[in-house]
Amino acid sequence: MTRMFVDAWDPAYGSSFEGGGGDGPAAPSSAQVDTDVEVPAAQWAPIDVPAGLRCPDVVLLVDGVRRNDAGLWTAEDDGQSYAGLAASYAAGVVRCDLRRGVAELAGARVGRGLFTASPTAGDVVAGSIRYEIHRVSGTGEASKLPAAVQGPLTALEIEVSAAARDHPSDGADLLVVDGPLRNRRQLPRTIGYVKTQQRQYLPAALTPVVTGLRAGQRTPVFQLGTVWGGWSWYLRLPGATGAPWAGVVRVECSPDLAPEQAIQLAELSGVTLPRFASAAYKDPRAPQNLVPIAGLERRLRGLLGDARVLHRALTLATARAR
Repeated sequence: MTRMFVDAWDPAYGSSFEGGGGDGPAAPSSAQVDTDVEVPAAQWAPIDVPAGLRCPDVVLLVDGVRRNDAGLWTAEDDGQSYAGLAASYAAGVVRCDLRRGVAELAGARVGRGLFTASPTAGDVVAGSIRYEIHRVSGTGEASKLPAAVQGPLTALEIEVSAAARDHPSDGADLLVVDGPLRNRRQLPRTIGYVKTQQRQYLPAALTPVVTGLRAGQRTPVFQLGTVWGGWSWYLRLPGATGAPWAGVVRVECSPDLAPEQAIQLAELSGVTLPRFASAAYKDPRAPQNLVPIAGLERRLRGLLGDARVLHRALTLATARAR
């Protein structure tokens, strides 16, 4: 008889894994994978946290949010028209001092941008807010403009991460980036935290190791041969339902590290991330949406300002310009 499970995530957020039938991510990845990094593939089994391993004294969690404030169109002198997107975005860092049991906002920054392929468009000033021009390449179709926001947002995340590490006591900290590392892999002592599984990276023979993980256990480290590359492993958080992939996250670190350094970060992730797992009554994306990240997202969205006010200000500003 087929077993069925209800995904703990609120359906408004999609699914904790993108697959079919509740069996995990269905889309296979074309990336080359080396599964013999930590142990040979034939010896793969769930790995417990080493006895006596302690969390770092300080854990920094960084995340960013973005919002589309308005869609625009330009009217060029030559009769052409280009789509534009006015967007707001923000990045911040939560600093968790585990010695004192204190979590605080270590820094946050807000950016605004006008994204378009128009060769003549400039900054748009809407009241007291300036949307800086970000000229995109190609034809600049409207459907592709939201993706252009990711670059400036990532740059903002790197800025706030570096600033948060100016604190003198953070020499043995751990930085957790919400999402894949991508071009943030140069940050030291950093792991990427991927809470939604969309691709099947491991061969089918090793999938039972992932689905057999207990809370706090991880898989051995493997190497991804994707564009961004990197070392990676799966970890199951506590508080998940009994579904095969429930509470499973993928963690990654820089490909520039030696295998031994990647394994050390994998061990640290196993003793650190589970303590921040959320509960279903607190968060519709529990347990993957870590508690400090959820609070940071709410704070950052507040910093973006009222979307209705900004939309009206943009409407008035463009009308005056005409």
